[in-house]
Amino acid sequence: MAKFDTKSIRNIALLGHGGSGKTSLAESMLYIAGATDRLGKVGDGNTVCDYDAEEIKRGFTLSASVANIEWKGIKINILDTPGYLDFAGEVNQALRVAGSAVITVDAKAGVEVGTELAWDSATAYGVPKVFFVNKCDETEANFDRVFKELDYRFGRTVCPVFVPVGDSKDITMLDLIAMKAYKYDYRGKRTEVPVLDEYMDVVSQYREALNEALAGTSDELMEKYFNGEEITKEEATEALHQGIIDGTITPVYCGSATNVFGVIAMLDAISESFPRFTAKKNERVADGTLLPIDVEGDPAIFVFKTVADQFVGKMSFFKVMSGTIKRDMVLKNNVTGVNEKMAHLYVLRGKNQVEVDELACGDIGMIAKLADTNTNDTLALSSDVKYLPITYPKPYYTQSMAPAAKGDEGKISQGIAKLLEEDLTLAYENNAETKQMLISGLGDMHLAVLVAKLKARFGVNIVLGEPKIAYREKITKRVQVEGKHKKQSGGSGQYGHVKITFAPGEAEGLTFTESVVGGAVPKNYFPAVEKGLLEAMQKGVAGFPVIHLAADLFDGSYHDVDSNEISFKLAANLAYKECLKQASPVILEPVGDLTIVIPDALVGDVMGDINKRRGSVMGMDPCEKQGYTKIKAIAPKSELVEYPIVLRAMTQGRGYFDFEVTGYEIVPGNISAKIVEAYKNSQDA
Repeated sequence: MAKFDTKSIRNIALLGHGGSGKTSLAESMLYIAGATDRLGKVGDGNTVCDYDAEEIKRGFTLSASVANIEWKGIKINILDTPGYLDFAGEVNQALRVAGSAVITVDAKAGVEVGTELAWDSATAYGVPKVFFVNKCDETEANFDRVFKELDYRFGRTVCPVFVPVGDSKDITMLDLIAMKAYKYDYRGKRTEVPVLDEYMDVVSQYREALNEALAGTSDELMEKYFNGEEITKEEATEALHQGIIDGTITPVYCGSATNVFGVIAMLDAISESFPRFTAKKNERVADGTLLPIDVEGDPAIFVFKTVADQFVGKMSFFKVMSGTIKRDMVLKNNVTGVNEKMAHLYVLRGKNQVEVDELACGDIGMIAKLADTNTNDTLALSSDVKYLPITYPKPYYTQSMAPAAKGDEGKISQGIAKLLEEDLTLAYENNAETKQMLISGLGDMHLAVLVAKLKARFGVNIVLGEPKIAYREKITKRVQVEGKHKKQSGGSGQYGHVKITFAPGEAEGLTFTESVVGGAVPKNYFPAVEKGLLEAMQKGVAGFPVIHLAADLFDGSYHDVDSNEISFKLAANLAYKECLKQASPVILEPVGDLTIVIPDALVGDVMGDINKRRGSVMGMDPCEKQGYTKIKAIAPKSELVEYPIVLRAMTQGRGYFDFEVTGYEIVPGNISAKIVEAYKNSQDA
């Protein structure tokens, strides 16, 4: 493979709503550039970027993939990303190393939720954006309507560059910068045709918006624009390049990814106008400061993705952030402190790997079997730099996991450990209190894919179920009770007798005191009484731990021969059980702070839903994002098990939330009765 220097490398992330054609666009680029000899289709399961078995089965992208092509002497690293919200972490990984983002938009559906989220994500990462209006050759496609939607939603930076004229059966594409018209066959070949007079209405409509956007990039072009002078192709190309970098221009291209219309124009734009890595001049490091990008500096890489491949092993995807990385170079992991040898360097085209000797600053590659390196790690030759890590959405959709067959618990743990390295939007917990293995993700589809991967890669079948809530119990009344344990069945007997005052306690656990007088209970048995209570407190009337319990041992009796520690432990246990009968215990549930960010128009619906979930709205604040409101509430954890899915459905994916358990509150009586009944039934079963 040819060597490419930094100025000849472009990294683009393909973003957009699910089904808008990201993978098809990547496939068309690969085909036109000669990287493949046939045009794969998502529906046929034979595309380069969707090569995972689960992606082929489901027919959509699940994981960000890398595919490189060469176009007019420029190396283009294509990062194809998922369009579904359950896999938002993959989008963040791609944006962290991308130099620009191409957002695909369906020419029939127009601006969708995924379009808006893609724009927001790219903006958050400071990545320049470009639109590609896809499926322009299909019936009911309407570029003019879509362009107006883009202009309305995303502002006046949106400007047309490549637009269609005609209907879906006889479509022509107009390059507004070169003022040329093209027709395409269904294998991607384009033929230049005359710009007919009948096209001029469309040309004048969009050309004015283009020239206005180009003029805004420099004083010279602004002067030419106001003087009515023609902006040359060379000036327009340079202005477009600068406008994309500055964010003052968001160009709009169009075409058909499945039929390879308009893809050549897209590739030309990437090679001529899209920014190289050095265009932004600085790279952000972990402490938030900026570090100048040094093409000739200390070699350093940033690991943005990890894949646990069952054949290759651990695969670390990286971007060269500084200097040039060469094979067999030894780099220090500045996060773990471990030295790692770059034994084999690869560039990728989907699942296909090509070994290379070196990679220049700004390029993307992969190295296998780095044992002590994970996603977000920085490896460098001599510097101690740590690049800004990728941020991930928190996983709040939690399910319990159980093996379908007994004895597979070990396999689950092994498989989960590998997948946690790969997907940082997953979280695993083996909850000792509820005795459940818990897995958390971004949604039901996310966890369904996890189940499929565990089966395919590690041969273990698991069943997902509802997670148990870690309730607590406490008493609400002060009572005096006694417990007497007496056993005489030949030989040495057992005798323990205690009288204890139980009351709600201040401390979270057991507050144990003794006020025994006259030696009714010898002091050497006090620890046994306390230990007996601590053990008994692990279960209340509904089987949950009891908290905030104060116990004062004030009286009792003993036997000179038959009393011992175990007798007083058992006596304390009996007193505790009697306490639960008399002290009106209640069940406590975990509650916490719920912060929700939603569009203004949905505030009423979301607040109503919070009330249905026994939540209490504490206030509202305007959000930094225009048109959005932040709701602050307190809500019980038990009512939020399905909330990630519910909120997504209510807001069409536009809303998100954070939740943190902050304490416990009393469960309402009707719900408490159901919990107690369920516990009794489980004991009887």
